[in-house]
Formats: sequence, structure tokens, C-alpha cells
Amino acid sequence: MKGYLDHLVVERGLSRNTVAAYRRDLQRYTAWLTERGIAEIAQVKTPDIEAYQMSLAAGDASHRPLASSSIARMIVSVRAFHAFAASELLTADNAAAEVSPPAIGKRLPKGLSRDDVSRLLDSVDRNSAIGLRDIALLELLYGTGARISEAIDLDVDDLTRVLADPELGLRLTGKGDKQRLVPLGSYARAAVDAWLVRGRPAMMENAHAATPALFVNTRGKRLSRQSAWAVIRTRADQAGLPNDISPHSLRHSFATHLLDGGADVRVVQELLGHASVTTTQIYTEVTVAHLREVYRSAHPRALG
Repeated sequence: MKGYLDHLVVERGLSRNTVAAYRRDLQRYTAWLTERGIAEIAQVKTPDIEAYQMSLAAGDASHRPLASSSIARMIVSVRAFHAFAASELLTADNAAAEVSPPAIGKRLPKGLSRDDVSRLLDSVDRNSAIGLRDIALLELLYGTGARISEAIDLDVDDLTRVLADPELGLRLTGKGDKQRLVPLGSYARAAVDAWLVRGRPAMMENAHAATPALFVNTRGKRLSRQSAWAVIRTRADQAGLPNDISPHSLRHSFATHLLDGGADVRVVQELLGHASVTTTQIYTEVTVAHLREVYRSAHPRALG
């Protein structure tokens, strides 16, 4: 498995978070095989993989049953692993070639309305260092469409240059270490500036060592993904919003509100850092669904 993970990093240039997801999926898969006396990938047969897929749906004493979307992701990982093993002649054939992930319905991204975004941002107390950090994080996520990993990987120096010149874009490093420039709007700019001037220095007083990180925790260390998620969940709860709001909810909202405002889908593609416009086009379905809902509720002859 290590050779395959190295391949993902070196040959395919996948991000560390994506590789970590593959590692978790394959560790569960290989542990399942080991429990059944299968120690080598060359021993795996198609029925074994089909049985593994069924076990994911059924669950066991250590794992809850998975939804179709999660099973599909894990089987995709298994298929890619076996395809690599076959290409490297580690197996005589690809045992996973005929195993298909479960069909899943297309799920539209879950975003926030403009009013909900305003409630979320307005609910944060800006009179504390933590409040200044949290509003800077929220404004940055919503104002740029950044992924949570892209936001927490930013350093202070990444923002210093941009804050000094409003015409410069913010450089984000996305999946596969691909970089893109995005505008930094006035609200995000003001929130980040307030955090750097009044919030971050106060929070760094408890730090044992300096860090270049833009967003830090109360111990002066770079904010983790888990902590950033907790920030958003906590602030959403305080604003009286649903508890299933995530960092991606703000990214979805960024894209949907741009398209609602008349932005071209290819512009939104560039801002989100999608490799294909097909990925971005799902957001156009969100806006059409919203228009349909408004039409049905507002037009006197929409329903009959």
C-alpha cells in the first residue's frame, strides 16, 4: 500500500488531505482482508471485493453502516488501488475491474441564503481576540470561496502584501498544490486586518514559539481543520442556524450567490479552482432550483 500512496503523492501530485483519505480507506480495506486470511493483494478475488462492499453497507461491531455515498468513495479507492497493482504487475489481473460502486442520487450542494450568511457574520462578537479571529475566518471563507484547508494553510505574509495593495489577489494553494488568485473583498479585507492588528498579537502572547500561520488557536499554534470546523459549528449555533453547516457551506454559498448575481460559470470555476467546468455547473442547478421554488410560491398560475 505504501508504494501506491507514494505514487499518489509523487506521480499524481494529490494533496496531503486527499492522500490521507485514501490511506484511511485502504487501511480499513486491508484490515478487512487480513481478518479473512488474505495477506497479499495478489490473493484477492472479485467476490472478496464484492463481499467487502456488502460489509460496508451492513456495518459490524467496530463500524456503523455507511451511506451509499461513503461506500462509493471507499470502493473507488479500492478500485484505484487494484488498478495500480495490476499496472505494476503486482497482480495477474485487476480483481476490482468488474466491481461497481453503488449508484447514488445526485446531491445538490447545501448553501446558505444571503440572510443566513448575514446572521452568521453579525452574530460574532468582535470585541475579543477569538471573535476577531473567527470573523476573519468566516469572512475569508465566504468572500473568497476558499476550502477550509486553503484558509488554514495561509501565513501572515500571504496577507500582508494583499492588504497593502487592494488591486492584488490572494494566492490560494488548492488540491494537487495548484495555485490560483482570488480577489479579497472589502469585508474580508477589513476583518483580516482587524485580526492581524488587534486579535492575533493578543492571542500570540500565550505562544511558546513564533509561527507564520495566519489563523492560530489560543496556544498560538496554527489552527487545525478540526478546530476550524468547530468554530463554524459554534458560530452557526449562536446564530440559530442549522447544526449541519460546515466550511463547505460557505464555499457553496460563495458560488451560488455569484451565479445568482449574474457571474459567468467559467469565472466561478476559476475562483473555486475547479479543474473542469462540469464540477462547477452543479451550482447552476442550485440556482435554477431556487428560481423554480420562488416561481412556484410567487406566481399566481404556477400551481393548478
